[in-house]
Amino acid sequence: MSANENAYLVLHGWQNHRPKDHWQHWLADRLTGLGHHVTYPQLPDPDDPDLEVWLGELARHLDGLPGGGERVVLAHSASAVLWLHAVARGTKGLDVDRVLLVAPPSGSVLLRYPEVAAFAPPPLDGLTLPGPTRLVAGDDDPYCPEGVQAVFGDPLGITAEIVPGAAHLDLDAGYGSWPAVLEWCLDPSGRFTARPRA
Repeated sequence: MSANENAYLVLHGWQNHRPKDHWQHWLADRLTGLGHHVTYPQLPDPDDPDLEVWLGELARHLDGLPGGGERVVLAHSASAVLWLHAVARGTKGLDVDRVLLVAPPSGSVLLRYPEVAAFAPPPLDGLTLPGPTRLVAGDDDPYCPEGVQAVFGDPLGITAEIVPGAAHLDLDAGYGSWPAVLEWCLDPSGRFTARPRA
């Protein structure tokens, strides 16, 4: 892998079977087409995920990321809180160059569903993130009704970037493509904006 190629690890959320129309699939295709290394795994049992299994998969895929360029993680929904669990446990290999946490669900919502109750976020106050981290969410995300800044941004000491009307930033919200996330992948100073209306 040459120095101008980055390595991206794209992680999906609960009940996500990597549909080809989802922005993560769209993003993986475009980054691959630009010559970057992209790992976009189907995590085991997405409808009834096991936190310990997913933590093991995260560690395995991080270990498999090639060096040379930037190593970048993009995690949506349940995988965003998966990342926070890994940080809280001191999992090795989290020292990547950039992380994007998209639409993490709050504990109050996750605890309503036995399948993902174990994913409820660990204590976040005082948690030190291992590298530059951006946090982005919709201002009307039904999976984080308390607001992402209050639940995640404030305790982590980072300012969430809010996308108006983006809900959970998923297919149901119209996020089959999302040019802003591709721009951020290619330029870390990129801003997160809503996708253009069709």
